[in-house]
Amino acid sequence: MVNVSLMPDTLDEATRGFAPAPLTQPVFINSVPKSGTHLLRNILRMFIPVEQHYSDQFIQWPNMQEHLVAFDRKAPRLSWGHLLFSDASAIETAHCRRVVLVRDPYDWVLSRARFFISDQFSGNLDFLKDGSLRSQDLLNLMIFGIYGKAPTLAEQYQFNAAGWIGTGALLVRYEELAGHAAALDTAQAEVWFTSLLSHCGIDMPENWRDRVVTGADRKQSGTARENLSLAAITIPEELPEIQKRLVDFAAPGLRALLGYA
Repeated sequence: MVNVSLMPDTLDEATRGFAPAPLTQPVFINSVPKSGTHLLRNILRMFIPVEQHYSDQFIQWPNMQEHLVAFDRKAPRLSWGHLLFSDASAIETAHCRRVVLVRDPYDWVLSRARFFISDQFSGNLDFLKDGSLRSQDLLNLMIFGIYGKAPTLAEQYQFNAAGWIGTGALLVRYEELAGHAAALDTAQAEVWFTSLLSHCGIDMPENWRDRVVTGADRKQSGTARENLSLAAITIPEELPEIQKRLVDFAAPGLRALLGYA
């Protein structure tokens, strides 16, 4: 059993202060785990009334049937999760405005490794934190998975991202999201956020920059890198060249498909 322990954020009050217009159609954020879900979710929350945030749970394949109300077209909500592409998930979310968030697989390996050895993550993988693994071994486990305990990189991207491409979902790259959120005075950022909000059925308000700044506050994200308490294993700042080659071997064509190569 895996447990994720995160401090709750305080963004609902900020959302109410912005008095956003109500959604008229459900919006679902799907993402590859450890791709910046909290950043995208928190930004979009600033543009949608709190009463329309489906905050009960991250929606995933095992619990989807318990949370179908999140996709109810008669009561539109913003919801989020890591939902595998399948016949059932495609049908249940067919009338939602869908957004698929991805991250460069090279950086994703590092992000996943940091999270797995953090105090915020616990469960059947706690043995990764005891210092018996070298960092290179840990990175390879992030790429090739841990049999019976953690899926491979290829599986994560195939079912959480690639399967949704071409279905009308908007593909959002974490690096572009973070880059534009940090440079809001540029024309490129305005065009980018206008496109994102338009896809979600949201009109661009005059104070959109203030809303993005508030939602993008990294202190409000329990999974932001600086808010994780890490075990004594050194994770490199950049994926080593050999692990980059292993990513390309394990998931050939993936980075090109997602626009990273």
